[in-house]
Amino acid sequence: MDRLNYHHLRYFREVAREGHLTRAAERLNLSQSALSAQIRQLEERLGRPLFERKGRQLILTEAGRIALDHADRIFGTGEELIAALGTAGGARPLRVGALSTLSRNFQMRFLAPVLGEVPLALVSGSGGVLLPRLAALALDVVLSTEPPDAHAFPDLTARRLSAQPVALIGTPGRVAGKDALSLLSSQPLILPTESAIRTGFDALCVRHGITPDILAEVDDMAMVRLLTRQDTGVALAPPVVMADEIGSGTLMQARGDLGIVETFYAITAARDFPHPAMARLLEAGG
Repeated sequence: MDRLNYHHLRYFREVAREGHLTRAAERLNLSQSALSAQIRQLEERLGRPLFERKGRQLILTEAGRIALDHADRIFGTGEELIAALGTAGGARPLRVGALSTLSRNFQMRFLAPVLGEVPLALVSGSGGVLLPRLAALALDVVLSTEPPDAHAFPDLTARRLSAQPVALIGTPGRVAGKDALSLLSSQPLILPTESAIRTGFDALCVRHGITPDILAEVDDMAMVRLLTRQDTGVALAPPVVMADEIGSGTLMQARGDLGIVETFYAITAARDFPHPAMARLLEAGG
């Protein structure tokens, strides 16, 4: 079977958009008879009429509407390919993966330099899901609180963006005038599940002989914020997670340093054609 001639398809697309053979011929710098012959060959190849005439107008048939839909997708994909390889100015989406446990405030701060300028495709999940996608170049960057395993992902690079001391955060009624260590033994606690924060917390309790009253173990920072705002307990979290509430006075950070730090990383894969926005984001984030 003969292959589809994509020149014919491009000419058809122009005629379909114009709805008029003469105007399309002028746009394509072809004679009207030559353009008509191209459309006729495409119709013969597809075995269906693509237009019907109404006066001087060309109206798409049902087969023509289907052909136009496919043509738009075919040539749209070609434009995306050109943009992806950096040979055109069209913006392609920046594909960002983030751990589902990661602070939304931190994610917004990282993306702030390109918000409104670059199309975004945001995906959340576990490291076990996101890192293989990054290694397969299906994502541009993964935001995480831990670097990847170098043996499992030798082609991935983790760039340290920032580190924040972890604090105890609660309503003023629970936290005001109290130091962090006293809160650990006197208040119900909202804790993360398995993480560097949780490891540091467990070690801290052992060192000080504290038996904590654990109200909830949560791996979703949005839920941590909700529970803390509802005054159900005191949360162990980086202040960036609840920056808005701390700023408004709804919540406050207990005084004293627990000696627990959470580090934020941007993980990328080696690429010949990195997204143009990545250099700016990494420079601003670092």
